[in-house]
Amino acid sequence: MNCDRCENPIAYTRKYSGEKLCSNCFSNSILRKTAKTISKYKMIQNDELVAVAVSGGKDSLALLKIMNQMAANHNFRIKAITIDEGIPGYRNEALDIVEDFCKELNVDFKVYSYKDLFELSLDEALDLRESEKTSSCSICGTLRRRAMEHAAKDIGANVIATGHNLDDTLQTFVINMLSGDTSKVGWMNPDTSGNTLRKIKPFCEIYESEIVFYAFTNDIPFQSEPCPHMNEGIRTEIREFLNSLENQHSGIKNNLYQSILKVSQVVKDSNQKQKGVCQKCGSECTGTTCSVCNMVLKLKENKT
Repeated sequence: MNCDRCENPIAYTRKYSGEKLCSNCFSNSILRKTAKTISKYKMIQNDELVAVAVSGGKDSLALLKIMNQMAANHNFRIKAITIDEGIPGYRNEALDIVEDFCKELNVDFKVYSYKDLFELSLDEALDLRESEKTSSCSICGTLRRRAMEHAAKDIGANVIATGHNLDDTLQTFVINMLSGDTSKVGWMNPDTSGNTLRKIKPFCEIYESEIVFYAFTNDIPFQSEPCPHMNEGIRTEIREFLNSLENQHSGIKNNLYQSILKVSQVVKDSNQKQKGVCQKCGSECTGTTCSVCNMVLKLKENKT
């Protein structure tokens, strides 16, 4: 059978839409969908510098390739940033992959480590946590967000772009609901145009499975080994559950995503908190001290 858009052989079928596409038309559809998402939510303005957060995985490297293509034809610039958490035997491979891919694309690239920024690697932080009820993902995620903010300011970027896809959004929503942390649902709207430093997710409306195929069909050499701490939380179980539902009911992920957008706006409007400035680091927060400074302070207290 031939592609729905040209005469080339089919390489990918979208079950939720019924589209049958060749490799080239599929790749172009991902590029166009990403560009449409960026435009719809006003993610990038004219002449801005975008810090593309690249971990070495399929999502971030695919995003870097697409953002690099778009920057060549649109009025914005990109630089790649990578956060080194300090996970022995895992992050080193990813750093090599990112560095080689950035050289291939001719994109500037800089690494920022937890150790340099917080005087603690992730492994050291995990050893110092009071209880394993505080998951590695919780600690890592908090430190990573601050590290990316520091990196963006260091290179003079106006925007941070991450490779989070539609599946990531759904999983995070379910985790927040199951943990009772409903206030975080209000932060899930992709429109961050009102923030001082904007964090954007250009892949937020694209299935993870499509990003995987995009990476394979474009010969992107991503790190396939999973993070050694990934199974501490319930995200993997939620991923498998949502994938099972999608296999039986095509398009259900898209439906849930649209519901999340509506719920997020309602929660955001009803949960408005006055933002202040952290007394220790100067970052925006809703209290007197931000979550990052609180976490680092507690970890260092446990060290002494």
